[in-house]
Amino acid sequence: MSSYIAKPSEIERKWYVLDAEGKTLGHLASEAASILRGKKKPTYTPFLDCGDYVIVINAEKIEVTGKKAKEKIYKHHTGYPGGLREITFEKLQAKDPEEIIRHAVKGMMPKGPLGRQMYKKLKVYAGPEHKHAAQKPEVWEF
Repeated sequence: MSSYIAKPSEIERKWYVLDAEGKTLGHLASEAASILRGKKKPTYTPFLDCGDYVIVINAEKIEVTGKKAKEKIYKHHTGYPGGLREITFEKLQAKDPEEIIRHAVKGMMPKGPLGRQMYKKLKVYAGPEHKHAAQKPEVWEF
């Protein structure tokens, strides 16, 4: 008996909405990464992008446990000498709450071209509104 391997033409994609209000960052990010990869589907194939689209709403209401709100630091480098920039979770949440979820989900995706292709199916919005009503997204409960 042989294993089932999905063909790119057989892959069906759905749209799901995840509400971040009251959820912890890691739990939400791991659930989103799992849906983006397609691991929740019986037709999962590791070397193909068989995942679904994910819309995350209410990104500004995401929570973290413990003292992470004050102590968690996001770093990036501008590319210039001495260009290391740091920002705390609290400040980033006030400035750009979508970036927090994007950063967490990206870290849970596979590294390489396939992971980058899967990551492009993530849409994050700070408030409760999104512009993907035409795709008829389903609410994902977890």
